[in-house]
Amino acid sequence: MSLKKIGVLVSGSGSNFQQLIDQIHGVYGEIVLVLSNKADAFGLTRGETAGIDAVFLDPKNYAGDDDYNKKIIEILKVKDVELVVLAGYMKIITPNFIKAYPNRIVNVHPALIPSFCGEGFYGMHVHQAVSDYGVKVTGATVHFVNEVADGGPIIAQETVKVADDDTPESIQKKVLVIEHQLLPAVVKAICLDELEVHGRLVKKRKR
Repeated sequence: MSLKKIGVLVSGSGSNFQQLIDQIHGVYGEIVLVLSNKADAFGLTRGETAGIDAVFLDPKNYAGDDDYNKKIIEILKVKDVELVVLAGYMKIITPNFIKAYPNRIVNVHPALIPSFCGEGFYGMHVHQAVSDYGVKVTGATVHFVNEVADGGPIIAQETVKVADDDTPESIQKKVLVIEHQLLPAVVKAICLDELEVHGRLVKKRKR
């Protein structure tokens, strides 16, 4: 069986992308492209080091998000990408992108959706909100992407405890450990066709 072709979108350091390289690439799936909206994203360097095509696509060269996303779709199609993984990608995914890859775009969010998610909840903003609210448990969520920010079907979640002396920075470190386990596990399951989607429910496929 041929390996599923994966495209990864990053905006920053790409530590989750590195986990996909280490745990998935060449074994369960083939990462054929990493693309970033930031020229200095270290995720591009990670891709180059692993021999993966790394592309910087400058949003300033496009009229808006729709045009920018159309170009991304073109690049993904040329590479025959079957699964798109957002690994710390900070740009808007437009409806035309979602229509091109229905239930085939995966995102990792650093909180337990539906808490601390949606517009404005990204990066350290999430962990600051978790700290300010005083919750005792947080975690990470991997979900399919739809037209609603952080609103797609949930694939997997894991939790971590929030201690009284935790800061947003220490919470981020705890959650990142979970992300590094959860995202590759989900991508592996998708590559092996182990999941099926029924509306909002994502279930293990019965063999």
